Amino acid sequence: MPATMIPPVPHYEPASVTREDLDWADLPVIDISEAKTPEGRKELAPVVRDAMRTHGFMFIVNHGLTEAENERMTDIADVPFAQVSEEEKKRFDGKIKQEGSWMGYKLREFWTIDNGVRDQIEHYNMHRHISQQHHPAALQPFLPELWAFSKHNFYNVLQPVLRLLALGLELPEDAFVNLFNFDAQGDTYLCFMKYYPRTEEDEVKTKNVWMKGHTDIDALSMLWSQPVTALQVLSPDGKWRYVKHIPNSIIVNAGDTLEMLSGGYYKAAVHRVFRPPADQRGRTRLGLYYFGYPDDDVRLVPLAESPVLRRVGVARRCADADAPTTREWRVARAKAYGLEELRRGEDGMEEQVVNGLVVRHYN
Repeated sequence: MPATMIPPVPHYEPASVTREDLDWADLPVIDISEAKTPEGRKELAPVVRDAMRTHGFMFIVNHGLTEAENERMTDIADVPFAQVSEEEKKRFDGKIKQEGSWMGYKLREFWTIDNGVRDQIEHYNMHRHISQQHHPAALQPFLPELWAFSKHNFYNVLQPVLRLLALGLELPEDAFVNLFNFDAQGDTYLCFMKYYPRTEEDEVKTKNVWMKGHTDIDALSMLWSQPVTALQVLSPDGKWRYVKHIPNSIIVNAGDTLEMLSGGYYKAAVHRVFRPPADQRGRTRLGLYYFGYPDDDVRLVPLAESPVLRRVGVARRCADADAPTTREWRVARAKAYGLEELRRGEDGMEEQVVNGLVVRHYN
């Protein structure tokens, strides 16, 4: 039989890895292939547990895609930015402010970063089913590959990590998995994101911060590692440290939703995007992301039946009766981020109230 033909795609040439001597975060590397057996999961669970309690960040390797497959997906990820006109992009603009929906484009200069400076970040967001929305013409030939990539992220990365996190709470393996159903209502989604260089004037006004320190809305964020060094994590000692590029790895971090479901046991990771080092400036930063949310109707209350939580106690952000659903939390945060004025808390930190809960920004 003839080989399956895949459509050609323009090559995206990423920046070379920085040669600068930087302060790197010391994050664990998890071989997720070991999670295929009960014995492997038993060994990995305490490592993942400690990573999500200490840093909220870790690397995933041996996830099932080759470097060549990763590179092709990176080339496809640039299509909605480099191969679609500005006019067509506007036709697929997401209804973030109106409906709190990420689906479609988030165009540049949508958010305010600081001192009146607008962002230079462009998103193209796709529902995990891919076919549940319309796409620009240039992306149409690649929809089967996007569908396969979305399923790979969900079943081969997200689900195994959720099982390990449940074991870390001494819960049944499927305690979290049962809250994340591929075919249920919800907005777990695939995202392509491109950062463009900024002017020196904007760098001065924002003190080189491209995206303020924040926690993610979802349960787990998965970033396919790329070479432009800009992601920083707030370490336990209070210092910002860079996250190193490991080729063909996935950087996984915990978000607000996981922190709420785990009763504060797993910490939503505080992270930001900073100006790249000098040898990478002037280059774009193209990232592939997968944002994992529970089903829309899941109420974000702690899994208090966990033996671990019974021993260490539960930290709630609100009373269980007042806890938002996944959808309520996602929509409220999406409508508020970068679009509302922030206030100064008593400790000088920037914050805003979303659905009755305080959301902090670390600048």
